[in-house]
Amino acid sequence: MKIAISGKGGTGKTTLAALLARTLADAGTPVIAVDADPDANLASALGIPPEEAPEPISGLKELIRERTESKNGYGAYFKINPDVRDLPEKYSRMVHGVRLLTLGGVATGGGGCICPESALLKALVTHLLLRPGEVVILDMEAGIEHLGRATAQTVSAMIIVAEPGMRSIQTAHTIRRLAAEIQIPRLGVVINKVAPGADLTPLTAKLDGLPILGTLSYDARIAHADLNGVSPYLGAEPQASEIRAILAAIRKIQGQTTNFKN
Repeated sequence: MKIAISGKGGTGKTTLAALLARTLADAGTPVIAVDADPDANLASALGIPPEEAPEPISGLKELIRERTESKNGYGAYFKINPDVRDLPEKYSRMVHGVRLLTLGGVATGGGGCICPESALLKALVTHLLLRPGEVVILDMEAGIEHLGRATAQTVSAMIIVAEPGMRSIQTAHTIRRLAAEIQIPRLGVVINKVAPGADLTPLTAKLDGLPILGTLSYDARIAHADLNGVSPYLGAEPQASEIRAILAAIRKIQGQTTNFKN
């Protein structure tokens, strides 16, 4: 199972990534959680203090120069398929049965930057997504920066986390358009922060055919954990059945294909 999680900032995608990873790890499943959001917060959501979090790969300049054979980081020529096979074990941190790897952001260039950093990060994501025998959970920003056509078909599902509001729904449609461009085959939405008794029918209509994989109830304890930079997992007992239902929905859609809409 390879899961990419995206969504508008503040919708709770990092919380969902952490809850899915901890739930799977507690069941004995080998899990690699990848923080692919430049605004890295997955470490604290998994229960790792900031000072003990793994260093972002994008900041390891000597490693990047060595593996890509670039000069001063931005030589005219560099490897676009560097050897990354040893990096997941060398530069990750194991916590609560979850192996965490932090990618970091590419601070130079711009959208679609082809530079040594982006080449290494994309090679690493491709390696992880093609490596058998473990679950990979990618906590991404509201885009598909680290994915490409070479890996899109290996993603079990791209989960778009949305709140019951129009701004996050608009972001969901943007992510669907981007996913269609590289033909990610399975998309689904998780509605987070759902109030008791909320009617999601109008929201479902606005999603325009995007399937809802599940919902997560609003819980002040999870919000409090996020505010204090600690793992929400121990306070997520009421959400345990919802997380299991989301995992079941992801397993169900594996092998199915989403009808793309631009």
